[in-house]
Amino acid sequence: MFKKILIANRGEIALRIQRACRELGVQAVVVYSEADREAKYVKLAEEAVCIGPAPSAQSYLSMPAIISAAEVTDAEAIHPGYGFLSENADFAERVEKSGFQFIGPTPESIRIMGDKVSAKQAMIKAGVPCVPGSEGELPEDPTQIRRIAKSIGYPVIIKAAGGGGGRGMRVVHTEAALIHAVQTTKAEAGAAFGNPAVYMEKFLQNPRHIEIQVLADQHRNVVYLGERDCSMQRRHQKVIEEAPAPHIPRKLIEKIGDRCAAACKRIGYRGAGTFEFLYENGEFYFIEMNTRVQVEHPVTEFITGVDIVKTQIMVAAGEKLPFSQRQVQIRGHAIECRVNAEDPFKFTPSPGRITMWHAPGGPGVRVDSHAYTNYYVPPNYDSMIGKIIVHGDTREQALARMRTALGEMVVEGISTNVPLHRELMVDAKFMEGGTNIHYLEEWLAARKR
Repeated sequence: MFKKILIANRGEIALRIQRACRELGVQAVVVYSEADREAKYVKLAEEAVCIGPAPSAQSYLSMPAIISAAEVTDAEAIHPGYGFLSENADFAERVEKSGFQFIGPTPESIRIMGDKVSAKQAMIKAGVPCVPGSEGELPEDPTQIRRIAKSIGYPVIIKAAGGGGGRGMRVVHTEAALIHAVQTTKAEAGAAFGNPAVYMEKFLQNPRHIEIQVLADQHRNVVYLGERDCSMQRRHQKVIEEAPAPHIPRKLIEKIGDRCAAACKRIGYRGAGTFEFLYENGEFYFIEMNTRVQVEHPVTEFITGVDIVKTQIMVAAGEKLPFSQRQVQIRGHAIECRVNAEDPFKFTPSPGRITMWHAPGGPGVRVDSHAYTNYYVPPNYDSMIGKIIVHGDTREQALARMRTALGEMVVEGISTNVPLHRELMVDAKFMEGGTNIHYLEEWLAARKR
């Protein structure tokens, strides 16, 4: 096991990794920008290193600053968390060339799965079902592009090969709009991701967003930890996640889970990862793989009893997975609500000082947050300031616990989206389960009328 790990991230995930290190008896070094000097994980740290000013490009995205911090503190490994440099193959490579262990997949795996075209090709080879679409990057010839779209059938979606986080995609309903959409998406992809390559897929009308969590060690052992339903989204950003996914037969989950595990073995994957699928009419279609820990990992931890972050660290240190697929058992139901510093219905950011912070508690309630009373939420980063996660024996009990937890949650001084969550937890369709990825936006539009 490592003696010291550097946490190359901020916010609630930095605190989450710090706690996992403490349980493992590993020293944790946190890095922080000048804007995060007052964060909880910095105050609790054994060692903390300021790596630059508030802008991410000069701090959390600065590879030299992070590697220098690891060198001066004698860390042995670097945990990238999620976001920032967590899925940057060049960073993983630089970490390992500098003599540190990267707590995540190999740079090669990140490259394969980070490019949507090569990821899709790898999944087709591994027998994982994919959305019907172009075989690889779209050609330059407009006639060929039109031919591909016609063979897939409208509507189609144009996606950036290097995209992510819901960016770099455009839906096309008619042939007349096709070539302009391809050219616009290419230009956006080049500017945003440094890679102008795009590909085309069939646009599914009313799918759900289902993901499979996997863990793999360096000894070719792979397990999947059930599934999560992340269909409650706004602008492709997840708002509520739950596990297991309501109304999907277990046999279907087991079949797709086995294929994901086999795909991991095929590409020599190590660490935690998530296969994301669209699910429609009883069929799964692979869309992408996230080669890191997910924001929503706690719902899976609740239903399986597996500590995903601790396991990430253990397998990075060369240990074998401490359990087999047969030992993974799904118990009860878990729901997660992301707490964002924003207006609950206009979604305008609301940075500023929290004058009162009271987190809920009780059986089956977990709050992952770096916020506290008198904490200043900086305007420089993502608006998420925490997550409320609940677990119950049944989905109904989990919903009741979440309603209670949201009722107890008090945040003053800034606006949060807690009122939105309170309304959604009593929405008839959400309570029934199985809503599609468009449901939340349609619900918000209807609420305005």
